[in-house]
Amino acid sequence: MATSKELKELEVKNAIPAAEKTPMKKFGVQEKKEVAGIEYTLQFPGVRAAQRILDSSKQIGGIFNDEAYNSQIMESVIVEPKVDWDYWDEHEGYRELMAIADNFLGRMLK
Repeated sequence: MATSKELKELEVKNAIPAAEKTPMKKFGVQEKKEVAGIEYTLQFPGVRAAQRILDSSKQIGGIFNDEAYNSQIMESVIVEPKVDWDYWDEHEGYRELMAIADNFLGRMLK
């Protein structure tokens, strides 16, 4: 049976926020960015999903396809508001937000 001292130490340990217990946990990390007056929420989809985004954005010969990449960024990284190609026909900030989302994904993959 645990002593009262051991129980107190365990209570202190369990009171540590999850973010401090696993500081390198990146899956689901979010950032909010404002572009052209609209706040967008970016969310890291996880290392494997991010790598799949990168791999599936390459054409034969390894040429990078921006359209494929940005489509997947809109689908998997920009979570609020949901955006697609039609959205950008009526809103400004496409290139700026894609650059921000690309930078966010790259920082998470360090």
